[in-house]
Amino acid sequence: MTGQLCRVFGALSVVAVVLTACTSPRAPDAAAADAADAAMPDTALLSAEMVRIGGFTVDSVTLGEWRETRVAPGRLALDPAATQPLGATADGRVSVVDVRVGDRVSAGQVVVRIHSHEVITARAGVATAEASARRAESEARVAESRADRAERLYAAKALSLAELERARADRIHAGTALDAAKAHVIEAHGLYEHLVGDGPLPANHDPHDVLIRTPLSGVVVGREVQPGQVVLPGAPLVTVSRVSALVLDLALAEDALGVVSRGSVVRFTVPSLPGRTFEARVTRVAPVVDSLTRTVAVQAQVANPGDVLRAEQFVQAELTGAAAGNALSVPVDAVQALAGDTVVIVAEQRGEGLHLRAARVRVGRRTGVRAELLEGVPRGTRVIVRGAAVAKAEILKQRNALGVE
Repeated sequence: MTGQLCRVFGALSVVAVVLTACTSPRAPDAAAADAADAAMPDTALLSAEMVRIGGFTVDSVTLGEWRETRVAPGRLALDPAATQPLGATADGRVSVVDVRVGDRVSAGQVVVRIHSHEVITARAGVATAEASARRAESEARVAESRADRAERLYAAKALSLAELERARADRIHAGTALDAAKAHVIEAHGLYEHLVGDGPLPANHDPHDVLIRTPLSGVVVGREVQPGQVVLPGAPLVTVSRVSALVLDLALAEDALGVVSRGSVVRFTVPSLPGRTFEARVTRVAPVVDSLTRTVAVQAQVANPGDVLRAEQFVQAELTGAAAGNALSVPVDAVQALAGDTVVIVAEQRGEGLHLRAARVRVGRRTGVRAELLEGVPRGTRVIVRGAAVAKAEILKQRNALGVE
């Protein structure tokens, strides 16, 4: 019995030691600090789990060069100077389309064939013109010989001046006829080459086919015709473009003119390529403001390394102007409105959680990226950026719990 009592008292002693350790001076202090925080308005204490769910990001109040910045949506487009729509050069029926959208082509490559009688007519025209040129050349040689003989006879006083002048006129006439015949040959060859192009003939070439060749190397970005279609001259067939050359089209608000000019650098992101930033250089700024939207059309030449960008993608662009002195600033998303005040949410680490405090600030200039702080928090203060609206909501819950209006 006595042994059992000893064991009980021993166990109680162990429990007493454990309770003493759990109630060390540090625990009441931490609990008191949390309780004091919970009793303060415009604050909130977030647990580690809440921080993880909220996905907050924190940045610092920084002092640096102030640059006017504008953020605007934009659209990537094919560069008109590096894009070639190809049209039919004769009427006829499309017999073969040799390419599809996405195919890479080389300059001079046949992309479409059109069955047309105009090719036969052009080939016959070449033969007729060459025959006429040979006949005119022969007649010119005869006229030249007669004129030379007339010159000798006239010198020997065996020919009258009138006959000499007639021979000279015949030589001139024959020479003129030869020049005209040669011009017709050039014209006939030009027409034929216009229809079949200058380059090797494709396999299984039909002599009746008009050959449409691409004038530049690039990628087929459009195919507007199918085999069997009847087309007229000028009808669109395919479009070829150097996709490495893209342009960025922007419509900037009128008040953004101060941050853009020819040569300005534009940085932009594409939703389909997260984490990557691309650059373009402004090449054109419209000289007029759109009377309805009050925007200015801006175009920039895009650097497209690896051809990863695509025409008709939408982007988020950022334009930055010249430096205009130093200023304290924070990311613009960190600035929030709270109960009629402008605040930033100051974040302090509490273990694995965060202690939030709404600090009232006075904001000066704003851009699409940064907000200037004139007063309220010092340089280096850590503030919530992404998730600032969620942090504000937690502070409002605290205000409501304390009955603060």
